[in-house]
This record gives sequence, structure tokens and C-alpha cells, in this order.
Amino acid sequence: MPDDRLFGLQRHERVLDELRRHGAVRVKELAELLGVSELTIRRDIAALAAQNLLTKVHGGATLPTELAPSAPARRRTATAPRFSIGMVVPSLDYYWPPIVGGARSAAAAHGVAIQLRGSTYDWAEDQRQISRLIEAQQVQGLLLAPNLEGADVGEMIQWIGELPVPVILVERQPPRWTPTSHQLEWVRSDHALGVELAVRHLYDQGHRRMGLVLSKGSPTSAHLAQGWDLVCADLGIPADMVVRESVRMDEPGHREIIGQLLERCAATATTALVVHSDPDAMSVAQYCIEAGMRIPEDMAIVAYDDEVAQLAEPSMTAIRPPKPMVGRTAVEMMVARLLEGRRRPTQRVLITPELIIRDSSMPFARS
Repeated sequence: MPDDRLFGLQRHERVLDELRRHGAVRVKELAELLGVSELTIRRDIAALAAQNLLTKVHGGATLPTELAPSAPARRRTATAPRFSIGMVVPSLDYYWPPIVGGARSAAAAHGVAIQLRGSTYDWAEDQRQISRLIEAQQVQGLLLAPNLEGADVGEMIQWIGELPVPVILVERQPPRWTPTSHQLEWVRSDHALGVELAVRHLYDQGHRRMGLVLSKGSPTSAHLAQGWDLVCADLGIPADMVVRESVRMDEPGHREIIGQLLERCAATATTALVVHSDPDAMSVAQYCIEAGMRIPEDMAIVAYDDEVAQLAEPSMTAIRPPKPMVGRTAVEMMVARLLEGRRRPTQRVLITPELIIRDSSMPFARS
């Protein structure tokens, strides 16, 4: 019995460690990571939830959304939050919900409020939503993810830098230099390192000719391309196989683009692809299978995002950006800025993505 309890406590610590790293955990992945049944993990999550150390959700758990229910804590949550932070993101669906969830978890832990606004990938709409938050005079800081593409980016950064409250950019990095860019703080996933993790994994499996498929119009693409060039140079392998077109199934002409890509792969003996994002990777995999190609034997694939990669057939090896941690870190940086003021040095934070190995890059791999 003492040994059983010890093992249970050790599992609980591992569960909490994973939760702190990612902001959310899945029962299936924890069971495989710890080598126990999913039922055991569900019991562990239930026990930790009873102690207010996490919040149970369907299929897993997240960081607690409120303070522990002691009498003093209840009194604190009943009072007004010490800060209110505005958050403007370009989308309220794919990619951004885990970031928002991480931000909300950190806000609850620090006793601050989040005022969330959805925008688009259009600077005019970003400016409109930011202005509404400022004019309401209800926020003391802003977490922003503006579109930093286009010729007027310097003007945008100047406008953001002159806002009357502190700003932290989320999953965005301004140009190296504008009159105010050196003052801006930011936190984002290290996508260049993420693509390097993917390429080095494929290189370790023996692949020497690889290709990169970038999602057209994504702000992530520039970082992926940069990391691709660097790692290919380091490994001494060709870096010329780059496709900058979205190939997800709902894109017109996606089959023609994939067909041309695979023809280039055959002509150059390319045996592996890194594809951004999951839907694009799944589209490529489906086309390969229809063409009689085996995955990963004839073509290995690594997806970039890991939103739905595990649902593919075969399950997709993927790079998982640390989205919940990005949201949490942004809030923690903002709270520190609001507490310490101008005497706090400017911070720029890169957070490392994670490689999740599944069947699309290694036969019989476990997720």
C-alpha cells in the first residue's frame, strides 16, 4: 500500500509538471507517457481536481481557472481584480483558443481580468478593436497580435508604441528596428527552432532530401522559412524544395499543387516533407495514399501545429507550438510590467515547441 501511494504521488507530480509546461493535458497522451491506463489517469485527474490543483475538461485537464476555495481566497475573488488586461487576437478559432486559455488561466492565478476582443488579419480592424478598449478606459495593459505584414508596418509599430498603456505582442515580433520597436515587449513560439526539430528528426531517420510546404499568408511562414534555411545549411542538405501555397482540402486547386509537389519529389528523390499546418499535412497524406504511396516508407510527413494531427490516418508526427505557455507568459510579463513600471527591463521571450512523434515519420511509432 505505501508503494502504491508513492507511485500515485509520483504520477500526480508528473501530471502537474506536464500541465505547467503546456497549460492543458490530454488523458490519452498522459497514459502513454506514464505507461498506465487511461482510467488511472482519469482517477489521478479527479483526485487533483478535488484539491483544486487543476480543472477537469472533456478528455483531459487544464490549469485551474480560479483560486483554491478557502475562505480568504473566496473573498479575494469576490473583489474587483487588481488589473484588467485587454487582449486582441486575429481569430477565435484555429490556433488561438489554447493561447487565450493559457492567458485566462494565468490571469485567474494572478487575480486579474482579461477583456478579449476578436479581430481579423487586417490592421484596420485591429486598430478599431484596440481603440475601443483604450477609449473605454477599463484596461491597464494590452496583449496584441496585430498583422505585421505589409509596407506600413513601421507606421503600425509607431502607433502601437505610442498607446497610453503597456503593450506586449503575442506570437508576433516587430521588425528589428523602428523608432519605437526596441521598446516593445513580445512573447512567441520559437517557430524557427520548431522546424529545425522536425528536420533533424527526419535527418536522424535517414532522410537527406526534404521539402517544406508553407501555409500561404500565415505570419508563421517567415519564421519557418528562416529556420529551414539555417538547419539545411547546418546539415549540408538541399533547401530548395519550398512550396508557398496552401494545400488544405478546401483550397481551390489544392490537388494540382500537391500533384506537382510530388512530381518534384520524385524527380529529386525527396523522401520527407514538413507541412504547415495540420489540415495541409493531412491533405498531402491523403493524396499520397490515393496515389499508392506508403507513409512513412515512401514519404515521411511532419505536420506543424498539432491541432488535429493525431486524428489523421496514419497519425501525424507533429511540431506542437507551446500555445498555452505563450498565453500564460504574456499575462505574467504584463502583470510584472504593471507592478514594476518603467524600471523593469524590456523583455522578449521565445518558447520552444515540442516534437510529438507518431506514425507518419516512423513505422509503428507511439504518440
